[in-house]
Amino acid sequence: MIRRHFLLGSASAVIAGAAFGQTAPVMRVAKTPTCGCCAAWVSTVVDAGLSVDVEDVDQEVLWAMKDGLGITSDLSGCHTALIGDYFVEGHVPAREILRLMAETPDARGLTVPGMPMGSPGMGAAGTGDAYEVLLVMNDGTTQVFASYA
Repeated sequence: MIRRHFLLGSASAVIAGAAFGQTAPVMRVAKTPTCGCCAAWVSTVVDAGLSVDVEDVDQEVLWAMKDGLGITSDLSGCHTALIGDYFVEGHVPAREILRLMAETPDARGLTVPGMPMGSPGMGAAGTGDAYEVLLVMNDGTTQVFASYA
């Protein structure tokens, strides 16, 4: 699947969600088919009440998508999602996604760079690394959106 089709599908999902009165748009997740931590992360966001549509893609397609969204290698995680007007990159906790959708900042999206242990999908919460959820601004700069010890 190419990025254009993924993005068009995302827009269709948002429009369909609005037409049927859903309060939150469907989050579209692109991941590689063999990534277990991505599947575990998806389970955490579904458990938090988000509607999710998962697309298994080749690694090349995933990197092209990240590139098209302006997600640089220093900001990337192992999967990429789109929800509303935002991207969600990597192991972002569901509560921060919900906060993003409630606050609607003028930004491009959220990221948890890398794959920190203890982040959603990467082992038990609170047992791994400290990490930050970064808000990626429209100019590509970042701000700390949340910190986890």
